[in-house]
Amino acid sequence: MIKNWISGASFGAIALAHLASGALAADKPVYAVLMKTLSNQFFIAATKGIDEGAKKAEVDVILAAGEPGQSAETQVSACETMLERKPAVMIAAAINSTILLPCLKDFNEMKIPVVDFDDNLDPETIRKAGVEVAFHIGSDNEAAGAMGADYLVSVLGKDANGPVLVIEGLSGNVTGQKRARGFASELRRRAPGLDIVASLPGDWDSLKAADIANDTLERNPDLIAIFCANDDMALGAVEAARSKGKDKVVVIGVDGTQSALKSIRAGRLNASVAQLPYLMGMRAIEDSKMALSGEKLPEFVDVPTLVLTREVIEANKEPMLQYVK
Repeated sequence: MIKNWISGASFGAIALAHLASGALAADKPVYAVLMKTLSNQFFIAATKGIDEGAKKAEVDVILAAGEPGQSAETQVSACETMLERKPAVMIAAAINSTILLPCLKDFNEMKIPVVDFDDNLDPETIRKAGVEVAFHIGSDNEAAGAMGADYLVSVLGKDANGPVLVIEGLSGNVTGQKRARGFASELRRRAPGLDIVASLPGDWDSLKAADIANDTLERNPDLIAIFCANDDMALGAVEAARSKGKDKVVVIGVDGTQSALKSIRAGRLNASVAQLPYLMGMRAIEDSKMALSGEKLPEFVDVPTLVLTREVIEANKEPMLQYVK
């Protein structure tokens, strides 16, 4: 189970004191898990899955995350602190494809396997940097974006016309870029009359997404839909649209968070492409244990995705709903 929790403000001597406190069981392997942030519901759910996976695998976990705002520098500090603990494995959800590479290379040199959580490390980039990854685990982010486009077409029809807004994640973040790219590509293929008039970074933030939605609606009062690369931004966008009386604008998020489910049930947010972070966290621990035991895993471990709508939630027949937490 999770024994140590290192926040962005706990680096340095305080963090090392926590790690040396003796709270970890001497007879259990220690897995290091580095999240992007713990102020985002996706990673909160992932952490719950990690805790469940650790209990099943009978391992201890030291958990760290960057400070709110997803500061890359605090992720690096956390990575370096965890390296000193010499864990059995390092499971990292990198903020971008490059910032953690020197630290992860140090893990390689210490013969500690590295796992790419949420598929944030570009294979070509890490190859050039000389970093080895035991396996990547996550959902196919381009496919998730495409599923958002497919849902939109199912609602509006393939012959629909009108402007569409895309709100991306943090600028330069691979996850958000893939989701936006998958959505745009599938939308062009399925409904070419739906025109993406803007695709802007919302930094995973609901307030910034609301501002972007407001500004776009001022310029495009006939806006027909908004696709957001995560649920926090989608929730900001849907409230911005409704504040302008645009209740018919179709708003789609990604992640399947509890806040999104509440909004979908209330008939506000139209849909969320759930990437099941709880299942992803649980699988990351379990598959890491398998890899450490010598079992061969695929390079990319795929976690399933489903589109959550009011109808799907109320019918409660989808088996994967048990992992929506």
